[in-house]
Amino acid sequence: MIALTLHELARAVGGQLHLAGSDTDQTVVSGAVDTDSRQMEPGGIFVAKPGEATDGHLFVGAAVAAGAVLAIVEHTVEAAVTQIVVPDAVQALADLAREVVARVRAGGQLRIVGITGSNGKTTTKNLLARILQDEGETVAPRASFNNEVGAPLTMLRVTPSTRFLVSEFGASGPGAIAHLAGLVQPDIGVVLMVGMAHAGGFGGIEGTVKAKAELIRALRPGGVAVLNADDGRVASMASIAQERGLAVRWFGTGPSADVRADDIETDAAGTRCTVSVDGVGLPLRLKVLGAHHVMNAIAALTAAAVLGVEASAAIARLETVELAERWRMQPMGSDRVRIINDAYNASPDSMSAALRTLAQITGPDERTVAVLGAMSELGEYAGEEHDRIGELAVRLHIQRIVVVGAEARRLFLAAVGEGSWDGEAMFFATADEAYDYLMGELRDGDRVLVKSSNSVGLRFLGDRLGESFS
Repeated sequence: MIALTLHELARAVGGQLHLAGSDTDQTVVSGAVDTDSRQMEPGGIFVAKPGEATDGHLFVGAAVAAGAVLAIVEHTVEAAVTQIVVPDAVQALADLAREVVARVRAGGQLRIVGITGSNGKTTTKNLLARILQDEGETVAPRASFNNEVGAPLTMLRVTPSTRFLVSEFGASGPGAIAHLAGLVQPDIGVVLMVGMAHAGGFGGIEGTVKAKAELIRALRPGGVAVLNADDGRVASMASIAQERGLAVRWFGTGPSADVRADDIETDAAGTRCTVSVDGVGLPLRLKVLGAHHVMNAIAALTAAAVLGVEASAAIARLETVELAERWRMQPMGSDRVRIINDAYNASPDSMSAALRTLAQITGPDERTVAVLGAMSELGEYAGEEHDRIGELAVRLHIQRIVVVGAEARRLFLAAVGEGSWDGEAMFFATADEAYDYLMGELRDGDRVLVKSSNSVGLRFLGDRLGESFS
């Protein structure tokens, strides 16, 4: 974090300063900010966030032992450290992020990109960060730091020399993106797609559209909206941009896109396509598995172009990326039995894309195996969406469908109903049972997809399979 005095910090978060030791209100603090005492670094600031399972106030002592020199708390605790008492620690974290970014931005060189969408945020964030890091100091979220805690923690990592801040914005409900993006007012807003992910929390797909559009409404005056021309719901957000006097840049596969992908081909080594940037065609070879990641790549290229990055240099950097993120289309195992661990998150769109990729990359003498768990946060749409995925798996001729967990049982029943009734589809209540079955079932030449929502935990089953066949 940038250097601030304790007085400035207390004022930024609207808190009451309680000094300890030799500290004064002019003592300067510049260490990293975190809500996890296990991640605390010497000179850092610990934010004692109350949680569902525990309370950060219980770990102030541990944070101090690890080197924290300041604690932001909702009530004073017994610890030999200066404390700032605030009404709401999470809001204080947001207020501090707003202050720090505003001060850095006042220096004149910081450009901010916000990314949202039902799927692809983390991959696109990582691809764009890879492009930008060769242009100058770039700050981007670790993993999927995109919520009310993770996004501000990322923002607080900026320094006076940071040129680019890439923020990923998730939506836990209406107003969440408006809140997070409003902290920094991005220069560029990227909307990837609108799908059924989290639709249960928004009252349906139209509620999701409104939530994602909050990013366009939060852009600073003179900003640029980077929109998916292939997604009608995203494309409709152009009217919001135009009402606000914002420029619009399009990415997609159609002729209207400023950055367009053509001739997309996928195999086990990645995806090839031709990328046209303002009419100039260039080849792109992505090592990241899955044709659906081409859209994430061209979204990143579009944002990079707005920031002045030359297209051929941006593409060359994208081609160095071998993995979008752990547990996202992550190749594991060996050439004998290849495991694709894509079980960090799942929605109907990403599940469909992953199954299609599995079918595309499997050769004629190889066998497709899909290990599938539940897709969460679909609300009233859960049943029909699990039905659709079960039917799709059969129609794609997936040869073994292994469904894990009671919440995904309807997917199994749909696969059986679609014709996968002669042992091709199996159901197991637990991941351990599925692992035992797979260890006896998998054979040379199998290509295995492991896919579920994060809460199901199948990513760990994917890890076990990957290790077993490495």
